[in-house]
Amino acid sequence: MPDSPSHLGWLALGLVPGLGSRNASKLLAAFGGPEAIFAAPLTALEAQGLPAAVAQAIHSQEALRRAEKELARVKELGAQLITWNDAGYPRLLREIYDPPPLIYLRGDAEVLASHAIAIVGTRRPTPYGNQMSERLGRDLAERGLVIVSGLARGIDALAHRGALTTKGGKTVGVLGCGIDVVYPKENRKLLEQIMGGGGAILTEFPTGTPPVPENFPVRNRIIAGLALGVVVVEGMEHSGSLITARLAMEFGREVYGVPGNTTQPASYGPNQLIKQGAKLVTGWQDVVEELPTPIRAELAPVEITNAAERASLVFEALSGSRRLLYELLGPDETRHIDELVERSGLSSSEVLAALFDLEMKGYIRQLPGKQFVKVML
Repeated sequence: MPDSPSHLGWLALGLVPGLGSRNASKLLAAFGGPEAIFAAPLTALEAQGLPAAVAQAIHSQEALRRAEKELARVKELGAQLITWNDAGYPRLLREIYDPPPLIYLRGDAEVLASHAIAIVGTRRPTPYGNQMSERLGRDLAERGLVIVSGLARGIDALAHRGALTTKGGKTVGVLGCGIDVVYPKENRKLLEQIMGGGGAILTEFPTGTPPVPENFPVRNRIIAGLALGVVVVEGMEHSGSLITARLAMEFGREVYGVPGNTTQPASYGPNQLIKQGAKLVTGWQDVVEELPTPIRAELAPVEITNAAERASLVFEALSGSRRLLYELLGPDETRHIDELVERSGLSSSEVLAALFDLEMKGYIRQLPGKQFVKVML
């Protein structure tokens, strides 16, 4: 981790009640650094147009005292702190209207220097949305792009998982809570896989910050800011994924939409974006061909993971009944659910639940007559 004492002032800025990243940016531009901000007279702070309570909170230096405890917690977690002044601060993120002055990171910070694509969408996807999200995550990661998403259930989680099922695939999860908070709880294993696979999770929120609704639109600007473009797989009319897409447009990034069934509410978002000029996406090629030529040239030499390696990576990502049933199925022959119950030794309810989950992830397919087959990856 970089020299910790130098980050106390930056940490303290994030702990000033009501300050926010925009006002923090304004103060940094005016005073030159956090230390100068906290040393400034109250009148000088008020002259920057701050609310009186915020100016008083800075002048009291209470945030500096709290920052010492925060720094100890960051060290305890093995996390890193990256500020505007650090060489490792993501170049694209620095270019947005209100970049966070400081980000907390766990995992490999070097992944932030790679070209990235964001994949976002609904927390309640259709089976089609599940399949497309995971496939795009896998195929784009296979070509050397880092997959950025929000670690939410649904499309986000599947995009992350897709990246992890390819050899060397890397992904970044952006949190709407503290770096020490796992949300949703069922993504704990996924979070650990991301960090263990050369990826990272990051946030601008202090440790212990709960995942309250108002944090997620703030989080979405970081997702859009880190990426060359944003792919919306599924999202309803007033969804967070559309907020991310609009932010991407404001930042001058590419926006993509995966077309969906017009009778499905979740298809509204990407279909509307396509009508408004977003690039229609049916596969990884549609994403890559919109990238600048120098970036495409860098992606071209990436080694493609073969089908056997993909299947092995998927198998390693599964556990318990899901792994057992995935192993029992083959790509060339179907198996009836009764046969799977008999061969696995599991109860019918356990088999049904595991098969449903595997199907939602796009790993298997159900055929007429309660027959199941493994999907070729």
